Amino acid sequence: MSLEKNVSVHYTHGNLLNAVKKGIELLGKTSSSITIEDLAPLDEFHIGGRQASENFFDQLNFSAEDHLIDAGCGLGGASRFVAKRYNSKVTGIDLTPEYIETGEALCTWLGLDNLVDLQQGSALNMPFEDDVFDGGYMMHVGMNIKDKSGLYKEIYRVLRSGASFGVYDVMMVKEGELIYPVPWATTTKESKVASPGQYKQAMEEAGFSVTAENNRHEFALSFFEQLRKNSSNAGGPPPLGIHILMGNNSAAKVQNMIKNVSAGHIAPVELIVRKN
Repeated sequence: MSLEKNVSVHYTHGNLLNAVKKGIELLGKTSSSITIEDLAPLDEFHIGGRQASENFFDQLNFSAEDHLIDAGCGLGGASRFVAKRYNSKVTGIDLTPEYIETGEALCTWLGLDNLVDLQQGSALNMPFEDDVFDGGYMMHVGMNIKDKSGLYKEIYRVLRSGASFGVYDVMMVKEGELIYPVPWATTTKESKVASPGQYKQAMEEAGFSVTAENNRHEFALSFFEQLRKNSSNAGGPPPLGIHILMGNNSAAKVQNMIKNVSAGHIAPVELIVRKN
């Protein structure tokens, strides 16, 4: 089985849209009354949640005039947030058909389907013309992509000259064996975590200039501590949350990720690049 197939299988839930509908009902909401704030615990499938998104996107200066690419969009949570916050048009692409199907429904329920277009496909071979996007981003995606060089050449191809692109990924910051499963991989078979240096080499070889680098290790530890307190106080997970996406072993995946970050082997890192 190919890496991309393994990754798609890893993220496939099997009954995701109905699971989301059930969570919405438990909130006392309907598809017509749900808000983007209600969906945040589900939509923000990355370390730091909504706060991480705000910190990350505010560095990219998106505007209503921009058409952006969300590479590895998942459910399209980041796409919806960017469209709502900046009024930008966003095109997302993701390997997992179920994520796209569910994400399209959520966009329609929020009335954002006029700004957000989600498509199934590979970030390594995107069905877009050259030089079409004004900017873009990827969040917690590169951990599943081995060919970082091919990835950034493809991203470079679809961006217009002068465009900025942001990456917020879990990266290897100290050598060591990781504990599995984690949210992005059941085993090492799906996990292609790389160092910031390896990312930057691939980016610069593609033609990008790196304009910013931020290691968010301490932010991640603070986030995990707050997550623990919130879960303890609530007596369990919320009706909507990333546990829905991760399945029955979600607690183990999160705990292993926390252990790996706490050991200093991995950390969420932001890299901002510009197409020359």
